[in-house]
Amino acid sequence: MHDLMAILPLVATAAGAIFLMLVAAFESFQKQGISILGIGLFAFAFFIQLTVESSGAITPFGSVFSSMLVTSTFTKVAGLIILGCGFFASIAAQAYFSENKGFVLEFYCMMLFAACGMLLLTMAAELITVFIALEIMSLAIYTLVGYDRRSVRRAEAVLKYLMLGAFAGAFFVMGAVFVYAGAGSTRFAVIGEVISSTGFLSNPALVGGSFLILVALLFKVAAFPFHAWVVDVYDGAPLPVTGFMATAVKTAIFAVFANLLLLNIELKEAWVQYLFYISVLTMFAGNLIAIGQNNLKRMLAASGIVHSGYLIIGLLALDSARFNGGVILFYLAAYAVSTLGIFVALTYLSGEDEKRICFDDFNGLARVRPYSAACIAIFLLSMAGIPPTAGFMGKFYIIAGAFKAGYLTLGVLGIVSSILSMWYYLRLIVAMYFREPEEEFEVFEMSLAPLGTFVLALSVFAISFYPVVL
Repeated sequence: MHDLMAILPLVATAAGAIFLMLVAAFESFQKQGISILGIGLFAFAFFIQLTVESSGAITPFGSVFSSMLVTSTFTKVAGLIILGCGFFASIAAQAYFSENKGFVLEFYCMMLFAACGMLLLTMAAELITVFIALEIMSLAIYTLVGYDRRSVRRAEAVLKYLMLGAFAGAFFVMGAVFVYAGAGSTRFAVIGEVISSTGFLSNPALVGGSFLILVALLFKVAAFPFHAWVVDVYDGAPLPVTGFMATAVKTAIFAVFANLLLLNIELKEAWVQYLFYISVLTMFAGNLIAIGQNNLKRMLAASGIVHSGYLIIGLLALDSARFNGGVILFYLAAYAVSTLGIFVALTYLSGEDEKRICFDDFNGLARVRPYSAACIAIFLLSMAGIPPTAGFMGKFYIIAGAFKAGYLTLGVLGIVSSILSMWYYLRLIVAMYFREPEEEFEVFEMSLAPLGTFVLALSVFAISFYPVVL
């Protein structure tokens, strides 16, 4: 029974996705009805994940699954972030498709399948399971990005994402093959034992395999130099999908990234110097791209690159001897509520066919819709790292962890990057509060998105008071 409870959130999410797929076959179901059903299934899965006991690492049905899955407090919190992102992205979709065409009944089904792959990714304890979870997640996301075949922008976005994602998947598979050749197993525990007994750098197959796997994961989190795709893909995808990709996908990938780097301290130390430069280049490349953007989706995509750089700093500062993932998960939660909050707000403010999506389109928003403008300002200040928001505390924990681990230069560069990012975050605040309104910003009356935006704005402050032990 204990084992079943450990994987119950995964089972509930998969069952919900299959149920919605069957429901979508009946034309009698209307758009609003299936939207509420999708939101409810995410809320139900979140509640189950919240009630799961997480004291210590558990290997559910170890003999049946051959120890392929492991659950812990780390996987539980990562799952809560993923399902929370799915819940609010579903709320955003309900508002978005009230004003935009192209809705299909299978939309929420694909979101649940993507969340199922993400949950499996956080629990995976061997490379083949990681790849299967990665593909479940990726295929669902590809479909969500490009399901509207009448849109040229959607088609372009999914083509770029699919082609480059296929290469990343191929890199991962080839890396897993090399790791198996060097360790004789794809299980994380066995790979760690082999590295401890024979060494890492003395095993060329393990070195080559881990390099290819790192390349695949760095592509998925849009780290330098594998970041070029993210701006066009985020811009081409529907707003709710962009918000879901920017938050939930990043959470799942960084969860498995942390698990892989901590297989063995020798494995982590071998790549520390390279990840150091990658984190610096990721932060500053993202800032340079974001500063020149006039489109909010493209700016948020570029800022997501910057936040990947901060999270890589968090990975470098991890201590395998006492790892609990608190700093990484705190930053992911702070980033998720801030980023998703902006996307939820944009879904009901952008209008039909995303006609309001540039900085100038939101001139004077504070005078027309003061509460929405205040929420967006809170999200932007959090992403910029202004106290007392969750974003400030997240950056504080990341940079303090870097200092504690001895990466003084990296911590200072992280502060400089945060200062640079204020330019494009404050730019929207200036437009909302210090310019005259040009539009009425009409909102669909039955939308749940304004309420979701308010809840996320409160969460920005609530999360900031949660203590994390460095």
